[in-house]
Amino acid sequence: MKTHLFFFNRLWLLCMAMFCVQCLFGQQITVKGTVYDSGKRPLPGVSVSVKHATIGTASDGMGKYTIKTRIGDTLRFSFIGLEPQEFAVKDSILDVILPPSKEPLQEAMVTGYSPANRKMHFQAAMTRVFDASAPMMQEEYQHFQSNGFRAVLEHPLSTFSIDVDAASYSNMRRYINNGTLPPKDAIRVEELINYFHYDYPAPRGNEPVNIITEVSEAPWNKNHRLVHIGIKAKDIATKNLPASNLVFLIDVSGSMYSQNKLPLLKSSLKLLVQQLRPEDRVAIVTYANQTREVLPSTPGDRKATILQAIEGLEAGGGTNGGDGIRHAYRLAGQHFMPNGNNRIILATDGDFNIGDCTPEALENLISEKRESGIYLSVLGFGMGNYKDNRAQVLAEKGNGNHAYIDNLMEAKKVLVNEFGGTLFTVAKDVKIQVEFNPAKVQAYRLIGYESRLLADKDFNDDTKDAGEMGAGHTVTALYEVIPVGIESPVWPNTDPLKYQQTQPEKRTKLTNSPELLTVKLRYKEPTSSQSKKIETAVTDKHLPLSKTSDNFRFSAAVAGFGMLLQNSPYKNTLTYQDVLQLARPSIGQDPEGYRQEFIRLVETANLLKQ
Repeated sequence: MKTHLFFFNRLWLLCMAMFCVQCLFGQQITVKGTVYDSGKRPLPGVSVSVKHATIGTASDGMGKYTIKTRIGDTLRFSFIGLEPQEFAVKDSILDVILPPSKEPLQEAMVTGYSPANRKMHFQAAMTRVFDASAPMMQEEYQHFQSNGFRAVLEHPLSTFSIDVDAASYSNMRRYINNGTLPPKDAIRVEELINYFHYDYPAPRGNEPVNIITEVSEAPWNKNHRLVHIGIKAKDIATKNLPASNLVFLIDVSGSMYSQNKLPLLKSSLKLLVQQLRPEDRVAIVTYANQTREVLPSTPGDRKATILQAIEGLEAGGGTNGGDGIRHAYRLAGQHFMPNGNNRIILATDGDFNIGDCTPEALENLISEKRESGIYLSVLGFGMGNYKDNRAQVLAEKGNGNHAYIDNLMEAKKVLVNEFGGTLFTVAKDVKIQVEFNPAKVQAYRLIGYESRLLADKDFNDDTKDAGEMGAGHTVTALYEVIPVGIESPVWPNTDPLKYQQTQPEKRTKLTNSPELLTVKLRYKEPTSSQSKKIETAVTDKHLPLSKTSDNFRFSAAVAGFGMLLQNSPYKNTLTYQDVLQLARPSIGQDPEGYRQEFIRLVETANLLKQ
């Protein structure tokens, strides 16, 4: 009897111990920590995921992350160019160091796979291998010349379409994080500037946008003036946003196989799905050799169904992007919401053919559908064969945004933090026209916006397409100005004209106004075909650079950085150290760490150029 009792007690204690262990390992906790590189520098944008689960997040600008998981689960930390690390969850604090990758970065073109075992077979595959210093020769960018100075007497008006895209910034970051400076044509300075949110006052009254201006000296040329123009779109709470009819058009061709393409794309879309409401709808169309409707239009509260469809995506085959785009538009049209947000989100590396559809026909189709109220946004992924020029054109034709997703942190910024601005238009066909006063300004140049320039007559032409602003968006534009009477090495010293009066004393007779310039802005309501105009006059109060706002100084620092990366002839004696001295004191409120990350990128670029 004692023997039986002894064994029973032992068995009971063993069961209790197993029960306690099971409870302990099933306990849900919040894990926090910081991710560093091998030099103990914080790493932003590191993908942090629970292995064998759909839970994931990314480190912020200071390398910090927070994720809910369970004791006993495995956390996986990955970042392009660094060795992934896995750790079993034992405590609520976990700091991680990611060493450099032992393998060169690879891009693979997968032409097929075996459905029997679901494993990829590289049949006559082309593999492009890059080390950190090798040029990415398969990538395509639109070549352009930076805007030069224009004489005010000959060209008093400057007209352009606003641009809220920021793909160039995250693409630039990807290059620098991989240990090389980007090609010049990859740098669109206005997209670098507009990557950041600026603290502009919200519009008042019924206007959906507001104009803010500031003038001071140009940091790279003390004799020149820098004019800062900011535009702020009204904020709309997510719960008050119109319903969305979304179609995810996803490239699942063989070129999307690598980790920084389809796997990152899937993680990114999962973040967007979490923002959807019951009144929103989502469909998924994929294209490779064939176009497939993976998910019919589904209410946003059926998240498990949507996430399951995303998780099941696999890469393989060719790239018939044209057929996929046509199918996506048909599907969006079938579920069109007259008072809602109807949008296709194309996710691709841009390396696709368009079947029997010519580029011109495809662009015309996208433009036509834009007029019907179905917009197209483009999310770019990957490296080595990224076609930035194609993605940019398609987004412009589709009245949509173009974003480049280099890590999960960027996906969170575009699809979560800027959810309203990315998807919900509050003002369309937004154009700016600046008129300069020849009594005050002899020459000017618009910094960036080279692909957005318009003819002066287009400003009042409501049939001309222009840029869109989403809820809460900010847009910033900078003009470098040469005042009257200033000799500049970047402005030609010519003989006085014989048949025109261009001397300063003659020029002042044109106007007695103290105004430096006037900013005019045209926009349309999202459902209107007739534009409205607002304008504001700007005077130069000769504010010292040190007295300007954080908005002014930080945007100038970003512009200067872009000029250095382009090796612009207008950078004068500007250096990376000058950019850092301008940017560091003007970080201001930086809750997501984006501005602090900019500092790190400038520091890294300074090392790479040596």
